[in-house]
Amino acid sequence: MRRRLVELVRVGLVGAGRIGAMHAETIARRLPGVVLAGVADPVGEAAERVAAPYGVRATTDVEGLMGDPEVDAVAITSVAAAHSQLVVAAARAGKAVFCEKPMALSLEDADRAIGAAREAGVALQVGFNRRFAKDFAAVHEVVVAGGIGTPQLMRSVTRDPGWPAGLKNPGGVRPWTIFLETLIHDFDTLLWLNPGAKPLEVFTRADALVAPEFKEQGLLDTAVVTITFDNGAIATAEANFSALYGYDVRGEVFGSKGMLSAGNLLQSAMVHHHADGVSLRTVRSDVEMFIDAYTAEMAAFVNAVREKSTPVVTGEDARNALAIALAAIASYQSSQPEKVAE
Repeated sequence: MRRRLVELVRVGLVGAGRIGAMHAETIARRLPGVVLAGVADPVGEAAERVAAPYGVRATTDVEGLMGDPEVDAVAITSVAAAHSQLVVAAARAGKAVFCEKPMALSLEDADRAIGAAREAGVALQVGFNRRFAKDFAAVHEVVVAGGIGTPQLMRSVTRDPGWPAGLKNPGGVRPWTIFLETLIHDFDTLLWLNPGAKPLEVFTRADALVAPEFKEQGLLDTAVVTITFDNGAIATAEANFSALYGYDVRGEVFGSKGMLSAGNLLQSAMVHHHADGVSLRTVRSDVEMFIDAYTAEMAAFVNAVREKSTPVVTGEDARNALAIALAAIASYQSSQPEKVAE
């Protein structure tokens, strides 16, 4: 009996930075029945550098790539400020869209992106990769099954092991990055692990403790956000840009029937006993920790394209996390608790 061939999905990549390069490799080499159809970036050299290993075209014509009839879907991995505009453009070109987080920087732009995808009838998935990590996914399954009862205390942690590679001047990090591009993952995680609950209010404490000399430029590198939900759960999300011991991402849900946790920064189970004591190796980047999750999220997107189904992480999910991020910024500015916008 002949096996049914997997329908080929051709994906164009928009944005040739660090994460774009990782997604390009995933699309080109890690997923059966998926083809990297081209790479577009306003910086031609960057597009060429990412496209070259796979023998695909590199272009500065983003709209041209999106409008190409040989492209079925678009993966947007550009700078965050361009995300919502690119989602709208891709949707209007009739392409399914995968967009790295954050999908937008304002609720109005998020609504425009969601509306464009809905009007065009195309899939829109956002890159919250922790949902696809096996340990986080297992926690979610137990929560949904009622295994810890009603969530009461929750925690999500992101501690980056230093400034992004190649960034010589941390003052070049965009203002509010810690909320909109780092903690946005934690906000989504907390929403996902407290299903059906509505965030009501947030309170933020943040500072520039790693690089205080850049605080006047709007760079905050340390933050704790407390979120109150309508089911009574109280959650904290914390981030820091200088965990010298490795890339530290963890989650915890404590409830009326028990507690669940996820996240382990150990590179392997190997323990080295030596003259100076005991050593363990830790992961040092998001790609190293979450490469399987990055692959699984792109596989899920491709399946949604093939099946013309709703992606497992939607534009509405991205909007919900963004609403918390914006309330967190407002709370930092006011030094008061702030309501989460509808």
